[in-house]
Amino acid sequence: MSLIAELRRRNVIRMAGLYLVGAWLITQVAATVLPLFDAPDWMARSVVVLLAIGFVPALVIAWVFELTPEGLKRDADVDPAASIAPQTARRMDRMLLMLAVLALGYFAFDKFVLAPQREAALVASTTQALADSAALQAKPEDEQSIAVLPFVDMSQGRDQEYFSDGLSEELLNQLAQIPQLRVIARTSSFSFKGKEVDVATIAKALDVGHLLEGSVRKSGTQLRITAQLIRTADSSHLWSQTYDRELADVFKVQDEISREVVAALKLQLLPGKQPDNTQRTRSPEAYEQYLIATDRIGVGGRDALEAALANLRRAVEIDPGYANVYARIGELEAVAMADFAETQAQRDASIARGLADTDRAIALAPDLPDGYVARAAIRYRRLWDWQGAQTDLARALELDPNHVGALINYAAVLFTLGQREPGLAALRKAVVSDPLSDGVWTALGRYLHAAGETVEARQAFARALEINPQHAWANFALGNLLLVEGKVDEAISHYHRAPEQWRTAGAAMAEFTRGNDAASQQLLAKMEQDYALGFAFQIAQVYAWRGEKDQAFAWLDRSYDLHDAGMVRLPFDTAMDPLRDDPRFAALVAKMGFPK
Repeated sequence: MSLIAELRRRNVIRMAGLYLVGAWLITQVAATVLPLFDAPDWMARSVVVLLAIGFVPALVIAWVFELTPEGLKRDADVDPAASIAPQTARRMDRMLLMLAVLALGYFAFDKFVLAPQREAALVASTTQALADSAALQAKPEDEQSIAVLPFVDMSQGRDQEYFSDGLSEELLNQLAQIPQLRVIARTSSFSFKGKEVDVATIAKALDVGHLLEGSVRKSGTQLRITAQLIRTADSSHLWSQTYDRELADVFKVQDEISREVVAALKLQLLPGKQPDNTQRTRSPEAYEQYLIATDRIGVGGRDALEAALANLRRAVEIDPGYANVYARIGELEAVAMADFAETQAQRDASIARGLADTDRAIALAPDLPDGYVARAAIRYRRLWDWQGAQTDLARALELDPNHVGALINYAAVLFTLGQREPGLAALRKAVVSDPLSDGVWTALGRYLHAAGETVEARQAFARALEINPQHAWANFALGNLLLVEGKVDEAISHYHRAPEQWRTAGAAMAEFTRGNDAASQQLLAKMEQDYALGFAFQIAQVYAWRGEKDQAFAWLDRSYDLHDAGMVRLPFDTAMDPLRDDPRFAALVAKMGFPK
């Protein structure tokens, strides 16, 4: 008799099926029930471990023993003529069928009843927390706050800046996972790079109690990393250390520095809240590719982004488990690079690849917020899946309540869904975490304008332009605000600082307001000729501003067909105000799934 036949005769295969289905059902029920009694996480993990341990003994018992009317007996001691194994097999089949039905029933119940309830609860709690955070506009009084300044590249050729910047960012990310510690975001911390600024000035600008600074000297595979922790109240040094290591040990050094900083700050990590390093690689080569890509992304532009993508793909070739790289690849593919597509088919393929990469990032590291933020950006801007994006961002903020990217994207989703106050609270919280980010202040200004808070919006734009006078979005958005107020010349001065596409759209609206219809029409014709694929929504804005509703709706329909990312602003974009009373606008809002 073959092995397979013998396994069947002894009901070993049936036992395996029964055990696996039963174990899955037990783990799912445990995962649902245990949290209701505030059971610690180790209990759920213990259930899984015990079931896994019991699998092999169950199969061994099925192989060695047979169930008889007198109880369990060794198979070798049972007369084949008296064996009731076939009857037992039929009973096991019925049990397996019953368990399978129960498992399917539970799966359906979880998917269609429990999962929506969990998602709704998560979204509700996150939104409420943001609504309650409006008080964060006031100066935080905690001393458990820190900014990680960019480490200085001290290498002989001064050509390792990307590496020193990357090290600083990794340390920042690790410290940000400590619940009690308020960590300033990268944009604000790095705004002092290359500047001779004293501790008191930095502390005042960032409103932090501590600074972490240092230097990196890299020569071949040799590293010298110096780090020091400064208390800003009196500029005293709480801790300093120098590490001479091999490049392969860079990750250990990062861990050591973060632990020693925590010790110097006398923080106690919450039980079960150790920093999660699953986003990181243990390959120096993959890490270096990631750092080079990050540096290139900061440059911007199509060529730099394509080069960055090549570096990121090389990183995951070296280390296929590098979770946060997949998140970066996905967002670059679907959100940034899709705009450079020459055809709709190329655009759709880029979005599909990006979504698959973010799914992989989440599968590899479900406790990494970056994967959820990246997937939410795709769901929101490209797929118009408002609820999916909201759920992803709520999960990201559950993992890291101060994640600036998550806060900005969550605000956008909330505004789209008509929840403006929680949206503004999210942006104000982002400002606290990243006070020197021109992008954060610009986002706050745009949404304040949409909410009718024009005075505060103008102040936010002014702060953004104080940080970066050439910020494209800040200039364009402020131009729109000024145009609404009838300040045409001021609006044009800001439009001129925006990229050509935005400048042309703004000028077309401004010239129309001035009464220069011919000039406005000429600029609009240029938009239609040069930017019809990527800027259909902006063309619709111009027609709406000019009061040409039929043309505006025609271009909005085209924007819908192209899945133009600008369409997400339809419910709150002030340029669309002339269209809101038209029945076609309500129909388009319903078509896109926006709340009424």
